Amino acid sequence: MSSRGAGFYFPCAVVVIGVFGTAANGHVLYELVASKQHRKHVLICNQNLLDLVCCFFLSIMYGTKLANVYLEGVRGYWLCLTLLSEGPAWGPFVGSAMNLSIRLLLNAKWKLHNWTIFSAVAFVWIFGIAVATGVTVATTNVVDGVCYTHWFSGRVLLLS
Repeated sequence: MSSRGAGFYFPCAVVVIGVFGTAANGHVLYELVASKQHRKHVLICNQNLLDLVCCFFLSIMYGTKLANVYLEGVRGYWLCLTLLSEGPAWGPFVGSAMNLSIRLLLNAKWKLHNWTIFSAVAFVWIFGIAVATGVTVATTNVVDGVCYTHWFSGRVLLLS
């Protein structure tokens, strides 16, 4: 057994799960489009797309964390904000939870207009991205070459 601890194996497991989740959701989306069911089940298609994007960014985020890059300056801050923080994966996750709630609420046998469904799709994406961006940008910073997410409150320091 190697001397590496959970600090190494957990990100590896998350990368593997993220890659398989991306592939599985991509396959489901492909099947929905190939069978032309994506027009009939817009919210289900949107749910799979949100999950695909979440899994993709989750695997990218933890794969980048495994590289253990020293961050400095503005480039380090932006790498921290865009790849190492949970924001890119958290936005689609929040949107996915909202989309699931909307699907459950609209599960009744109501006749919905297309504008209602497409408005819900747009709202879910905008809401998820806005919440994740607001929280991540306000609470992420680089200190001594290490990315800290959801640690700082109040203001953002670009360079420590």
